[in-house]
Amino acid sequence: MKCSFCERDAIIHIRYNGTHLCKEHFNRFLEKRVRLEFRNQLKIENPIKIVVALSGGKDSSVALYLTKKILGKRRDVKIEAVTIDEGISGYRSLTLEAAKKLTDELKVKHEIISFRDKFGVTIDEISKNGQLLPCSYCGVFRRKSINDVSIELNADYVVTGLNLDDSVQTVIMNMARGDLDRLERLGPHFKKKDGMIPRLQPLRKIPEREVLTYAIVNNIPFSHAECPYAIDAIRNEFREAVDKWEERTPGTKFAILNSFDEIRDLLYYRDEKKEIKRCKICGAPSAGEICKSCSMLMDLKT
Repeated sequence: MKCSFCERDAIIHIRYNGTHLCKEHFNRFLEKRVRLEFRNQLKIENPIKIVVALSGGKDSSVALYLTKKILGKRRDVKIEAVTIDEGISGYRSLTLEAAKKLTDELKVKHEIISFRDKFGVTIDEISKNGQLLPCSYCGVFRRKSINDVSIELNADYVVTGLNLDDSVQTVIMNMARGDLDRLERLGPHFKKKDGMIPRLQPLRKIPEREVLTYAIVNNIPFSHAECPYAIDAIRNEFREAVDKWEERTPGTKFAILNSFDEIRDLLYYRDEKKEIKRCKICGAPSAGEICKSCSMLMDLKT
């Protein structure tokens, strides 16, 4: 099949708009949307530092690559990468290797923070003793780790690699639970809160399939390894459901995310009325007297 815009061979078929794209036109198509997300999400008035949360997987690796490509030449933007080592044997070592290779190629400063050093426990250990699924602890501890290290690095923003599929799954999961509090906290963040580094999501409107294709055709180092604990996550069921909807009606994922964006202002208004407290243990912003991270650590010790 030939590209819809030239005579070169197509490398991908974009079902939701009916086009076939060669490598050159596919790169333009994807990068144009990422540039638009940066323009919409990021307002640069003074020199800033951006920390990219780099796991070593395809999404975060593409996020770092494009952050550097799009913003790296600006003198008023400094870019660094942070990787969280949760302590998952047979998995994290592979992604760390990929992350190091990419940061070396891009000449980006790279810092690694481990659960062992920060919390005194690894996810492998939690999996044997925790009352909840390992993913429940991992998500909370990762978010806290990324925010804490970003504060230590004096970052102004954190870039994450959430793609369209991730974003839609998260919206549907929280709606199914009736969890408006989590919906309120979803990125990208357009307003700064004391003690919280705003998150940018430049890939939020890029389907996972396109992220993978971009990583492969541009030879971006990343790990194909999958977390051994992810198989039990409830997210998998929502992923399958959303994928079926998209297969039947191409463009469904965009429709869901666009609908969510339409109600974001209402959620912001609801969130602004809430009192933000400080965790009496670690001092982090918290809805209650003790933040979720410290609460989970206390439960693990009992």
